[in-house]
Amino acid sequence: MAFALVWQPLAAARCSPVAGPVGGKSFRPDHTPEPNPKLLKMDRLKHRADFLRCAHGVRRVATGVTLEATSTPEKFAKAETVRVGFTATRRIGAAVERNRAKRRLRAAAAALLPLYGRAGHDYVLVARAETLRRPFAKLKDDLAASLQALHARLARTEQPS
Repeated sequence: MAFALVWQPLAAARCSPVAGPVGGKSFRPDHTPEPNPKLLKMDRLKHRADFLRCAHGVRRVATGVTLEATSTPEKFAKAETVRVGFTATRRIGAAVERNRAKRRLRAAAAALLPLYGRAGHDYVLVARAETLRRPFAKLKDDLAASLQALHARLARTEQPS
């Protein structure tokens, strides 16, 4: 009895000219993108107290995402760094859907927060039901519009009167 491989190994699939690069990433060893020194670094929010503090801050609701923000406490503030957290409630769906929604939010945040975030601020991205169904370009547009509106509102609240 002869056995034949009915599946293609993952390593071979990555190098296959038919399959192309997986996930849109380049696998060329000589291709390393140049870091932009003006981009902000991102740290993760991991403690419940940080999420609660953001929940009491400024909130902006869009179709694909809810964005909450507040100033980073001086104890945790770092130069040229924003802190970001992600959450998805059980209303989104089972664990698979919640994880997919958080992955999409992480990708959108990685694309936009280094460019449009403000150093010294904490952001929490809350998944909504539309986070799973919305095209990624529109999800990024929602996040960008939310960031702009939220920063305008934060500037008003942080101004000394």
